[in-house]
Amino acid sequence: MIMRISTKTMFDIGSTQITSLSSSMARTQQQLATGRKNLTAADDPIASARALEVTQSQSLNTQLATNRSNAKALLSSETTALASATSLMHDIKTLAVQAGNGSYTASDLASLASELEGSLADLLGVANTSDGVGGYVFSGYKSTTLPFTKTPTGAEYQGDQGQRALQVGSTRTLPITDSGTAVFEANATGNGTFVTTPDTGNYGRGGTGIISAGSVKDPTLLTGNKYQINFQVVPAQPGIPKQTTYTVTNLTTGTPVPADPDPAEPQPYVSGQNISFDGLQFDIKGDPADGDSFGVAPSTKQSIFSTVQGFIDALRSPGAGAPGNAQINNMLNQLQVNIDNATDNVLSVQSAVGARLKELDYLDSSGDDLGLQYSSTLSTLQDLDYTAAISLFTQQQTTLTAAQKSFTTMSGLSLFNYIS
Repeated sequence: MIMRISTKTMFDIGSTQITSLSSSMARTQQQLATGRKNLTAADDPIASARALEVTQSQSLNTQLATNRSNAKALLSSETTALASATSLMHDIKTLAVQAGNGSYTASDLASLASELEGSLADLLGVANTSDGVGGYVFSGYKSTTLPFTKTPTGAEYQGDQGQRALQVGSTRTLPITDSGTAVFEANATGNGTFVTTPDTGNYGRGGTGIISAGSVKDPTLLTGNKYQINFQVVPAQPGIPKQTTYTVTNLTTGTPVPADPDPAEPQPYVSGQNISFDGLQFDIKGDPADGDSFGVAPSTKQSIFSTVQGFIDALRSPGAGAPGNAQINNMLNQLQVNIDNATDNVLSVQSAVGARLKELDYLDSSGDDLGLQYSSTLSTLQDLDYTAAISLFTQQQTTLTAAQKSFTTMSGLSLFNYIS
C-alpha cells in the first residue's frame, strides 16, 4: 500500500521535530549555564521538595553559627571583665593585709584607704563593662542600663536578675551573660555558714579582743541561730589574779549555751583557745574588757562594694592604741574572708563562662560538619553532571543539525523541478 504525504504534512512534521530538538537542546544549554539538573520542580518533584527542606535546614544552621559568633563575643567580654575583677580583688586583699601592720599610723592607714578607693573605682568600672554593642555585660535583661552606681555605702545595682540567652543549637539555648547581682553581690559573709562580729562598743570599753572567722566543727549540730558571747572581767586583787570569763547566749531562743547546767556557768577565757558550741568553732585573742561582747549569726549575702567601702571608712577613722588596733584587725579579718568569698564567687562564674565557651567550640565543630553534610546532600539533589550534560548537548547539536539539513533537502524535492 502506497501512502501519500502531502507537502503540508511534510512541513508540519519537519517543523515539529526541529522545534522539539531545539527545545531539548535549549534545556540542556540552560542546565549547563545554571549548573543545575532540575530547572523546575516539575523536573523531579521529590528531589525538589527534599532540596527545599535541606536548604531551609542549611539556612538555620548558618543563623545558628552567627548566633554562636555573637555569643562568643559577649562571653569573651565577660571573661575579660571577670579576670580583671579577680586581679583587683587580689590587690584589695594585699592592701588589707598591709593595713594589719600594727606600726601603721593614722596617716599610713589613710593612704591605704586612698589606694583602696582607687581599686574600688576600678572594680566599679569593671562591673560596668560594655558589651560592645551599646549595652552592658552585667545588667541582666536591662542591657542598656548602667549596672552599678556609686553610693556612700558602696554601689547600688540598677539592672535586674535576668540572664540573657541565645539559641546556639537546634535544641540548645545558652546563657550569654550573668547579672551583676550574681557576680558582685551574691557573696557569702563570714565563712559561708556563719559570721562573727565584735560589738561596736568594745573599743569604747578598751577591749582588745579579736575574733576569728571560725569554722564548722560538726554540721549535724548547726542550728542557724544567732548567738552572743559576753565577757565578764574581775580585776586583780592582792594575791588573786584577774579573772576573765564568758557566757554564750542563744539570742534566737533566749537560752544560755550550754543549756545544762541551768544557769550555765561562766567559762574561763584563754586567749586563742577555741570556743565551741552547737557545731560552731572559733577563737578570740587579746584582752576583752568587762562588758565586751561578740556576735555569731548565720551568713548572709553582701556586695563586694559594700565590703570594701566599709573597710575604707574604718581606715579613715581608726581608733587609738591597742583597742584601735583590735578594731582594725577585727574589720581586717572580716574583709579578708569576705574578699576570699567574693573572689571564689567570681572564679565560679568565670569557670561557668569558660564551660559555655568550650561548648560553643564544640557546637561550632558540629555545625561545620552539618553544613558540609547539607552541601553534599544539595549537590546530590541539584548539581549537574557536566560530563554527561556536555555529551548530551553535543549529541543534540549533531541531531538538530542533521534534522535541519534533511528537512532542507526534503523540502526542496518537487516534481516541478523535472518539468521542462
